[in-house]
Amino acid sequence: MNRKRIIKPGYLKWLGSAILVIMILTGCTFGDHSSQENNSASGDSENSAQQEDSPANSESVPGGSPVSMLATQPSDVYYEIFVRSFYDSDGDGIGDFKGLIEKLDYLNDGNPDTDNDLGIEGIWLMPINPSPSYHGYDVTDYRAIHPDYGTMEDFKEFLDEAHKRGIKVIMDLVVNHTSKEHPWFLEAAADKNSPYRDWYIWAEDQNRKTGGSSAAGSGSPWHTARGDHYMGIFWEGMPDLNFDNPEVRQEMKEIGQFWLELGLDGFRLDAAKHIYEDLITDKGQETTDKNVAWWQEFRSSMLEVNPDAYLVGEVWDPSPALIANYLDSALDSGFNFGLAETILSAAKQEKDNNIAFTLERTYKLFEEKSKGQFVDATFLTNHDMNRVMTQLEGNADHAKMAAGLMLTLPGNPFIYYGEEIGMTGAKPDESIREPMQWHAGGTGTGQTTWEAVQFNTGKPGTSVEEQLQDPDSLLSHYRKLIALRNVSSALKDGAVKEFASGHDGVIAYLRQNDQESVLVLHNLTGKEQTLLLEADEEQAFTKIAGTTREGAQLSANQLVIPGYTTTVLQ
Repeated sequence: MNRKRIIKPGYLKWLGSAILVIMILTGCTFGDHSSQENNSASGDSENSAQQEDSPANSESVPGGSPVSMLATQPSDVYYEIFVRSFYDSDGDGIGDFKGLIEKLDYLNDGNPDTDNDLGIEGIWLMPINPSPSYHGYDVTDYRAIHPDYGTMEDFKEFLDEAHKRGIKVIMDLVVNHTSKEHPWFLEAAADKNSPYRDWYIWAEDQNRKTGGSSAAGSGSPWHTARGDHYMGIFWEGMPDLNFDNPEVRQEMKEIGQFWLELGLDGFRLDAAKHIYEDLITDKGQETTDKNVAWWQEFRSSMLEVNPDAYLVGEVWDPSPALIANYLDSALDSGFNFGLAETILSAAKQEKDNNIAFTLERTYKLFEEKSKGQFVDATFLTNHDMNRVMTQLEGNADHAKMAAGLMLTLPGNPFIYYGEEIGMTGAKPDESIREPMQWHAGGTGTGQTTWEAVQFNTGKPGTSVEEQLQDPDSLLSHYRKLIALRNVSSALKDGAVKEFASGHDGVIAYLRQNDQESVLVLHNLTGKEQTLLLEADEEQAFTKIAGTTREGAQLSANQLVIPGYTTTVLQ
């Protein structure tokens, strides 16, 4: 048994603080970063507190000190779904809305007293509009449902059934570009006098040079159509729209309003920083300001239909300073790519990397920019990134700790479908969007087959069916964490406060709101740890509110926490 202590939280030494603040503002976070976006057809501290005398090889932790309150972030747990891969209702091998309805009770059955569902409170649908591509990020009709997924009536039924269970629904809205098969572009390319010609960016029309490198990836952003050159920063099949044209802006606002009027709860906004950031040379504050101005205009229009519409943007960058711009009366959230890498790094290396310290300072910046109106969007991976279990080299314990971190931090956590059962996958993109694994052996009713699996080949224990029977499975782990989050007001919307662990393998932080305060501890290592809690007159943690593994014990001022365990104290 290892005996370690968590030392009293305190202020960091001046030099350490200065360095970390600079890192935050310049976009540096812990671990390696990869902010390059996909440009293919697939779319997309040491504490300064003095240590007190204590028994050899043991350390002490205070019961907690008053938290300097930041703005709270009321949150919901979201689940990202690729409809094509999720559940097939009619046997054609392709997921659809009727199939999604059949599996809503797996996600949330609408009864908070049951414990046999995942417990999510929101769904993010990857593109559901008609498209010539399997992924849907090149749209041909913004006001219709992809026929592979069913009808508009099927979608409305799904929306109603989700809402009955208390599940919000947002969908991908791709406004940066259309498909090159969209009627607008076909007409624009065929006729220079078409009213849609100026809806796109043509080098010849705008007297622009056909040079430079795409800001969304590598290579030229210019592509040819009938001898002319159009802008398409992601791929030739995705011509960029011209947002300097007020007709384009108006059309996109009306499209957003259309879906909100149908009952949708908001949007995940694809390529949010690329409305005007086309070339690498465009990167800068002036271009960012133009992007933000557009999203402010869009937001204002959405709030006319639904004052509670939720807007979360894909601002693919590790810099909180850049993301903060988009929180100024524009987006509610920007996906926290830097945090995702930090969480996975901590879990994989089994090492405390000061997550809460970084977040406190990040959130102060977000609060200032948004005037207190922001919610972080946390996640581990998404449809453009190698899956969690692959990045963690198949280590289920590390995957559990990554989930524990994400689901006990502030903001809206986004779970990528199959993440909760440890699905694997690595580029190319089709292989990170493989069919959801419902059945042992990989075959059974509702199983989608649109793509031959390369990674998720029915190995024992890798399906929902099998993991439902295993109380120690990754799925059971996710259920425990979400259930704990849903009953704790501090975990659901409280602020975060750094809490020095004094142990390289234990991450700890406080979560607090006006109703309660909890201390969250993550033993990232495989060894049981014993921590001595130092008494505090103002705040003492006296009971275990929840733990992900049996064996956690709190007696007087001593906490025993098993290996690879998340424990929450009240």
